[in-house]
Amino acid sequence: MKRFYTHVAVLEGEAGFEIHLDGRPVRTPARAPLALPNAPLAEAIAGEWRGQGERIDPRSMPFTGLANGAIDQIAADREGFAAGIARYGESDLLCYRAEGPGELVAREAAAWDPLLEWARRRYDVTFRVTQGVIPVEQPAETLERLGAAVGAFDPFTLAGLSTLVTLSGSLVCGLAIVEGGHDGDAIWSAAEIDEAWEVEQWGEDAEAAARSARRRAEFGMAHAFCALIRG
Repeated sequence: MKRFYTHVAVLEGEAGFEIHLDGRPVRTPARAPLALPNAPLAEAIAGEWRGQGERIDPRSMPFTGLANGAIDQIAADREGFAAGIARYGESDLLCYRAEGPGELVAREAAAWDPLLEWARRRYDVTFRVTQGVIPVEQPAETLERLGAAVGAFDPFTLAGLSTLVTLSGSLVCGLAIVEGGHDGDAIWSAAEIDEAWEVEQWGEDAEAAARSARRRAEFGMAHAFCALIRG
């Protein structure tokens, strides 16, 4: 789409902070007002609109995309969407350890045990950890408490958390960023331990490296989005 505006502004209204293009409010794909919960997020999204060239490229506007999803998709069924994210706790990456070699087992333990310990303290839960890929059932109380934590989030936080969880394969990793303030780069490195090990052993082709870089960038954007929501 060709750029059709010159001036971008953030205005506070009754529904929240709105983005205006040449005096007209931006709307989501479903034609709802693009109303943001706070000024920092609104300014970041306004920056995406200001940064467009002669043509508008949605791929260069990740914050706008996440906000659109929060308004058009998640808000309509927040509880159902939250439940879908919470289900990742049933098969959290951090609970499935390698059977070998010893160095990989040690790396996983060094990175993953502190995250599980954080979640244990934060939510007063326990985890069942196994080696291999045979499913292990987590305690019902653990799933209930993690689900309640996810269910308490607003649609915007859920939009960012969903990306963090699906890319990492770990509900605990997502919650550690959103509620624990953990470093996003460290969390991503923890989630990618197995992949990094494979690269060390066998090398990585250009296509796989590019795919990994895209995933890491998307993860970082979701982390930044959640940080903006917290203000």
